[in-house]
Amino acid sequence: MVEVWSTFTIIIVYGLLIMNILAVLTVIFLERRDIGATWAWVFILYFVPLVGFLVYLFFGRLLKKTNFYRVTDEEQLEQDRRIALQKKELVTMGRHPMIQKHRDMIRMNLMSNGSLLSLSNQLQILSDGEQKFNRMIQDIRQAEHEVNIQYYIIQKDRLGLALIDTLTDCARRGIKVRLLYDAVGSRSLKRTDFKDLLAHGGEVFAFFPSTIGFVNFRLNNRNHRKSCIIDGRIGYIGGFNVGTEYLGIDEKFGYWRDTHFRLEGDVVHDQLDRFILDWNQASDVYTEKSLFYYGTHRIQDILPMQIVTSGPDSRSEYLKLALIKMINEAKRTIYIQSPYFIPDTSYLDACKAALLSGVEVRIMIPNKPDHPFVYWATTAAVGELLSYGAKVYTYEPGFLHAKTIVVDGEIASVGTTNIDARSFRLNFEMNTIVYDQAIAIELERLFLADCEVSKLMTVESYAARSRTIKFKESISRLLSPIL
Repeated sequence: MVEVWSTFTIIIVYGLLIMNILAVLTVIFLERRDIGATWAWVFILYFVPLVGFLVYLFFGRLLKKTNFYRVTDEEQLEQDRRIALQKKELVTMGRHPMIQKHRDMIRMNLMSNGSLLSLSNQLQILSDGEQKFNRMIQDIRQAEHEVNIQYYIIQKDRLGLALIDTLTDCARRGIKVRLLYDAVGSRSLKRTDFKDLLAHGGEVFAFFPSTIGFVNFRLNNRNHRKSCIIDGRIGYIGGFNVGTEYLGIDEKFGYWRDTHFRLEGDVVHDQLDRFILDWNQASDVYTEKSLFYYGTHRIQDILPMQIVTSGPDSRSEYLKLALIKMINEAKRTIYIQSPYFIPDTSYLDACKAALLSGVEVRIMIPNKPDHPFVYWATTAAVGELLSYGAKVYTYEPGFLHAKTIVVDGEIASVGTTNIDARSFRLNFEMNTIVYDQAIAIELERLFLADCEVSKLMTVESYAARSRTIKFKESISRLLSPIL
């Protein structure tokens, strides 16, 4: 019996080692990864072969890049027609000064990501959790036709349950409700939590649900988007998830500083287009676009903006390219807020080039970690930019979660994208890019107000950090391509 067990163990071990070797060969020869990420996975698979293979199985496999989303031939033809038409229209749209000035960037987003430029829009900036959720729930309660909502995290706490109750009340009134949440980010949720919503005709799906029980082979590819569309007329996009910690009442994090947009106008239709793709990927039954409600509006204001998305299915890192393009266009100032600032070489070099060109670069990060390795990789990155003249701030009143970039007080990006490999390559993300001085200046003022309650990191204070912190930074920097 002992001999049989020993033979069986040897077979299992050798089997795992062979699979480990196959995984290494796959990473090197078949998967098109960033070089740093490739070396990181080879390092893990080589030095911790058995454990490394299991880590790769859950966290390392790449998503297929073709036919990931379900789109009919008619829908694809219509999208191609809209892109081709707007490519021609950009010439006449160029009469608007911001469009004329940033036409190259608009065209890049259009041609790479299919990001249509919309003009007739209105926008409200929401930087406080109570403010954001009170307004959104109020809008949901006033819905007349349809609510489509997706969040990375929906906590099963006071706020999360209140949102589910509000959506259930809408369904009870005959409003069509579709709710999409990420299976990993909202892992505390169960199907039974939506029984009343489902009983009244609401639809609920998890993005990349577990395969068998709690086993989820898509842990590494998360739908990080936060989007709410009401009557195809009002939209919410930004950094807030759903939970009481985002109201700033969690003792661990303190005040939660985030940024969200409340949108109205044509841009909401583009936002709905993106929701439909995610919805049909996650749902059991394909729903044609004609069955979603695209509301009308009477907005005459001109506020140019684009919805830009990116994910592990993308041919390229669209959002990273968009943010780098913003940095490259800067002439005076670049203000960046991000809870995780772990840029790759291309993004880091863009910041260095801006600094060496005389552009003022300010970067704001949290003063405390919510993920230790990520935090120390962040401090390593900003420390490198300090020597080039960047001004780095740590936000002191609580936790900084805003994902905002403002350039020259003219254009701005707000959304779900962090400055790291996870957001650029592994997660499904969504940002709004606004080409408007008034909005950019308002975001700039918000950033400068945050500077007043933040601590300025200096070259001297960074150099004086302890050996322990330097060690943590070195290890975290090594792992940064896969954090």
